[in-house]
Amino acid sequence: MRTVFATLVLVLAAAAPLIAQQDPLSSARELYASARYDEALATLDSLRVSEDVSVKPGEVRAVEQVRSLCLLALGRASEAEEAIGAVVAVDPFFQPGEAEAAPRVRAAFQEVRRRMLPDIASERYATAKASYDRRDYAAAVEQFRQVMALLDDPDMQGRLPDLRTLSSGFLELSDAAIKAAEAAKPAEPVAPPPPVPAAPKVYTSEDPGVTPPATIRQDVPKVPITILNMARDKGVIEILIDELGRVESAAIRVSLHPTYDSMLLSAAADWRYRAATVDGRPVKFLKRIQISITRRD
Repeated sequence: MRTVFATLVLVLAAAAPLIAQQDPLSSARELYASARYDEALATLDSLRVSEDVSVKPGEVRAVEQVRSLCLLALGRASEAEEAIGAVVAVDPFFQPGEAEAAPRVRAAFQEVRRRMLPDIASERYATAKASYDRRDYAAAVEQFRQVMALLDDPDMQGRLPDLRTLSSGFLELSDAAIKAAEAAKPAEPVAPPPPVPAAPKVYTSEDPGVTPPATIRQDVPKVPITILNMARDKGVIEILIDELGRVESAAIRVSLHPTYDSMLLSAAADWRYRAATVDGRPVKFLKRIQISITRRD
C-alpha cells in the first residue's frame, strides 16, 4: 500500500504549484515519500501554527491532499476525510483522476464530495442571492453560474432540484439587469450629439426569410477520459455569429461537465461560418448546437 501512495505523491508533487525549495510543504512531500508519515503531518501542522509561514489560498488544496494521503496511510480514515473535506471546501470541482490517485483515494474523495456538495451549493446560492439583493449583478451572474455547475455535477445525484430552478431564474434576472443597466447608460455629452445607430437585429432559425449560417470550421474538442464517466450525455452551447461569420460570444445553456464546458467555450472562439443572410445581406445569428458524448462500451 505504501508503494501505491508513494507513487501518487510524486504525481501530486509534479502537478502542484511550485514554491521555494525546502519550504514546509516540499519537506512534507519528501517525508511522505520516505514513509515518515507522522513527521510529514507534523511538518504540515507547522504551516498552520508558524508565525513565519503562511499558506497561500492556491496552496491549501496541495497541503490538504498530502495530509489526507498521510492519514490514509496511517489508517486514520476519519481524519483523512476531514482533510479531503478541506480540499473540497476550497475547490468543490476538484476530483483526482485515474492518473493522479489510486482507486482508494478517488473513492474517498467521491464519497466526501457527494456528502458535501449539497451544503456547498446551498452556501454558494446564499452568497449569490446576497449579491443579487444588493444589486451587484455582475458578481451574482458568476456566482449563480457556479451554483448551476455544482447542481449539474454527477456527484450531486440530482439533489436540490428546487435550488436549480431558483438559481436559473435569478441568473436570468441578473443577466437581464446587467443588460438593462448598460442600455440605460446615458451617452457622453457631445456637441452636437451624434445619432445612435440602432443595434443590429439578431436572427434565429425561427425568423422568416433568414438563411442560416453554413459551417466552415466547427471542431468540437474530445472529452478528457478522466471526466468521461462524470459528464452528461448531452449538452447545449449557444453561439452568436456576427456578419463576418465569426463567433462573437458563446454560452453554455445545458452543461455537460464544468471542465469540458470551459474547453468547449475556448474551442468555440475559433469556429468559423459563412454568415447568415436576409435578402442577401449578412446578419447576426444566434445558433444553438447540441453536443452529444459518445462512450465506448
